[in-house]
Amino acid sequence: MLAKNTICLWFAGSAEDAARFYAATIPDSTIGQVHRAPGDYPAGKAGDVLTVDFTVAGIPCLGLNGGPMFPQTQAFSFQIATDDQAETDRLYGAIVDNGGEESACGWCKDKWGVNWQITPRALTEGMADPDLATRKRVFEAMMTMKKIDIAAIETARAGGKDA
Repeated sequence: MLAKNTICLWFAGSAEDAARFYAATIPDSTIGQVHRAPGDYPAGKAGDVLTVDFTVAGIPCLGLNGGPMFPQTQAFSFQIATDDQAETDRLYGAIVDNGGEESACGWCKDKWGVNWQITPRALTEGMADPDLATRKRVFEAMMTMKKIDIAAIETARAGGKDA
């Protein structure tokens, strides 16, 4: 059954490569059908990949090979919750080490220009702490980071004392 709502991501021609990387890297992600052009068209040839059905962390997506005119921006990102530092390191590293770029506060960009937030649950919990002073310490610690360091977040949450 087709999903009622699907995220469509525009690619310059590499939708299948991106979908295969996501399926191999992000938990609960899969690649579905690859739809190819049935004949030649102004921008390509018969057999070229037009679209790819895939999921990212259970979210249905469609990769559209629409050309280079609409690049990805940080206006859209996938936010992936992680349970521990090992998972955070693995996902962040997989994206950055596969031709991506680091950014601030747990953000990174993959080689296709799609933005990701690799967000440990410890950070989310610290930012939701009922105590304003605790939230401020967690926020200030996060603002110094690229990839999130859970131990540093927990130390900030504990008031600067080792957690």
